[in-house]
Amino acid sequence: MYSKENLENGHGDFTALLSTLQDQASRKIDFVADTVGLDFQTRGGATTVHAEQTGMATIATRCNDTAFGQVLAKADIDTRTGRRLQENYPDVLDLALNRIYSSESKSVMLRTFDSPADSNEPGELRAFLSDKYKRFDNLDMLSAVVPPLMESDARWQIVNSTVTEKAMTLRLKSESITGRGATVGDLMALGMTLGNSETGHSSAVIAMLIWTLICLNGMQTSKKERSAHLTSSQSDSAVWSVLSSEAKEADNAALSMKLRDVAANYSSTEAFEEVLQSFRDAANDTLSDGTTPQAAVEQVGRVLQLTKKETASVLDGLFSTMGQRGYAGQPVSRAALVNAVTNVGNDARLRAEEVQADDVGEWEKRGGRLLDLPKNQWTSIATARAA
Repeated sequence: MYSKENLENGHGDFTALLSTLQDQASRKIDFVADTVGLDFQTRGGATTVHAEQTGMATIATRCNDTAFGQVLAKADIDTRTGRRLQENYPDVLDLALNRIYSSESKSVMLRTFDSPADSNEPGELRAFLSDKYKRFDNLDMLSAVVPPLMESDARWQIVNSTVTEKAMTLRLKSESITGRGATVGDLMALGMTLGNSETGHSSAVIAMLIWTLICLNGMQTSKKERSAHLTSSQSDSAVWSVLSSEAKEADNAALSMKLRDVAANYSSTEAFEEVLQSFRDAANDTLSDGTTPQAAVEQVGRVLQLTKKETASVLDGLFSTMGQRGYAGQPVSRAALVNAVTNVGNDARLRAEEVQADDVGEWEKRGGRLLDLPKNQWTSIATARAA
């Protein structure tokens, strides 16, 4: 489908990503159903949806964790309660779901994976969505952005990719566009992250990344383009639901062209230099006398609305950063704290567990937020005192 020149790394991550997406595309089956025709049956801690549609055979699909959460949400059942019923009181859960969905008719889109040809198991229900959901799938995303990346002088190479139940993420690093960050020895490279969800959990998104090369932490900059699958405007959603297949294809083609042009723009040296200057400026934002690293990190946790566990991870990241070339022996600065935040995301990326993989992008965004904090919020960190 694609030439892998200038994108593949030594681990074959791009080839593996394409193989995964092509396999999923071959097994995808989407259909719209009225909830009146659905029957929910829970056995052994798993819930299967049987869909009976006029003129069609009954389709059985077993909810994965993501789809089950969406089934509960659309029925206004608390997630913790629903999961407890699924495990301990399956008959009660089925009674509630079947009664609610038969009484409150909704038109829903079921996104499924077919079961393997040699299996008697039901298929997998991977998303339970509004029938107005705008489909722009992972291969659509790659088809839009990979060609301009291959043609770019940035010499893009894949760093890693993840495909979870909720989203696909692809992170890239330029082999030719590099520069000095906050301090001498703090070498950074231009990066890019591409994200998409086929299950309603995020928009098609493309954002500039900055990689710290000594530890390969990634930070998302404020340069980002996104397009919501389901628009916030009810009138726009209504329009999408009545479009012909031809019109929907044209709409997705326009989105592909937009993402293609943004990818080309984010490959420029000029945009990269703007962010590097922000890092250099952040190196001059240091903690005031009397502010300990621990107190500053606690305030970072409050500003970024982190949990206690997440805040503790940032402190670990700061200690790691202060041992790196360019930061060792220097006052704690905003640049060091940004690196501490993105270090948490890098740890999650290296562990490569699915829940953590979905969190990596959030840590990259938090690093960008900290770099761009308004003066009053940075001052609250720089002058923080221990609780």
